[in-house]
Amino acid sequence: MSGSNSRRGMGGRDVITVGIFSAIYFAINFAFMLLGGLHPLLWILMPGFIALFTGIPHLMMCAKVQKVGSVLLMGLITGLIYFVTGQFTPVILVSFVIACGLGELVRGCTHYTSIRGNLVSFVLFSLGMVGSPLPIWLMREDFLRQITEQGMPADYVNTLAALSSSSMLVVLFLAPVVGAIIGGFIARAMFRKHFEKAGLV
Repeated sequence: MSGSNSRRGMGGRDVITVGIFSAIYFAINFAFMLLGGLHPLLWILMPGFIALFTGIPHLMMCAKVQKVGSVLLMGLITGLIYFVTGQFTPVILVSFVIACGLGELVRGCTHYTSIRGNLVSFVLFSLGMVGSPLPIWLMREDFLRQITEQGMPADYVNTLAALSSSSMLVVLFLAPVVGAIIGGFIARAMFRKHFEKAGLV
């Protein structure tokens, strides 16, 4: 696909394609979000697990839609679904906008046809999910009170409070980076022929 096609922006078919892969991404995402309810540590590590298992749908979307806005749209669909259903605070929208914006920038700088560029873009995109647990650190007391009022068991809340240390904040950001790198290389290995056919080299 030529660079001019990339700059032309997405058409209706492109939006549908992004929507399909966004639905797959969200399904995987939601499954791990539910697992995060079992233990606070699983919730903090959730962005990493999601990144590990979503490399395939994300990079397939990148291969099929080599146009500006596709990564941002995918992230906003996920963030908006969570926000409008009351699952998360507005922090997740902000984190997705920043992460996807950086991902779009990398794709644009690498002309949408670099597998390395798309892998870096996926790593940045995956950081968007840190907006789910991040309020524990940004608005600790209010957030813990909120989930308590929503019926979260006291043991879960107390464990979460104990885990929300500075070192665990570093883990929160490192987990999706490591997960995305591994997940991205798995996707690349599985779909190498498809990526080559699409011009992602």
